[in-house]
Amino acid sequence: MKTEIKIKNQRSGPTTIDIEGTIGVSEEWQFEHPATKVATYEKLRRALDEIARIRNSEVTVNIRSTGGDVGDALLIHDALRALDATITTRCHGYVASAATVIAQAASPGRREISSSSLYLIHNSVSSCEGNSRDFRQNEELLAKTDERIAQLYAARSGRTADEFMALMAENNGGGRWLSPDEALAAGLVDRVVEAEPEPAGSRWRRSKPLSVNSAAAESLRLQRDLELQKMQQRIDMLERENGQMRARPTSLTPKEDPASTEGRPSANENAYRLDAESIFK
Repeated sequence: MKTEIKIKNQRSGPTTIDIEGTIGVSEEWQFEHPATKVATYEKLRRALDEIARIRNSEVTVNIRSTGGDVGDALLIHDALRALDATITTRCHGYVASAATVIAQAASPGRREISSSSLYLIHNSVSSCEGNSRDFRQNEELLAKTDERIAQLYAARSGRTADEFMALMAENNGGGRWLSPDEALAAGLVDRVVEAEPEPAGSRWRRSKPLSVNSAAAESLRLQRDLELQKMQQRIDMLERENGQMRARPTSLTPKEDPASTEGRPSANENAYRLDAESIFK
């Protein structure tokens, strides 16, 4: 799912930036599927230009993303930090990897996380092919990227970069999912935002509907239907093959076929043999 960045300029209150989906699109995907190519930073830059023209002093960034390209995330982070405004970042659902970099762009004390969210930081990941020198260069880049990200976390938390390097390296570099309270204790967020209480006398059936991106939902539905179609085609093919195997006659040699009389005496021949044996005893 490509990045979705939506700007809502309100007449009163803060301007809202919603960042959803994968942060950026990897280079190999851009070449394989040109239609999905998205210039993440360019889209955000245009949005930030719009915010700058409004002169809004407050910006709230809602983040719903499990990560993506760390380079694009760093660009978004720096673009937000350059705004002459009070920035609030608010994490919802699963927020992980590169998305947590963007979350650090908030103004002091303005990094928020929903009480129902989970938060993950981990070592950077990439793919590589080539000779041994290519792999060593890639390893060096990954190590420097981890150091840069850890320093970014440390600058906002009051903890050392080494502490975040250790947390990122847990589970063989996969990190560890943190609860909102754990993320708060680690200094990765400043405040846990509780869900708004239901008004007095309200009932479950009056709950607000979930906000779902219609384009994303349609994309997921089409993908699911395609996978189901492929699965059904595979099942049909296996059933046809199995039916053909059942319908195919069994091929046996005459000696193996119990219905074959070749090489075996008939009932009359057996009777003659028994009579001869009784006479010539």
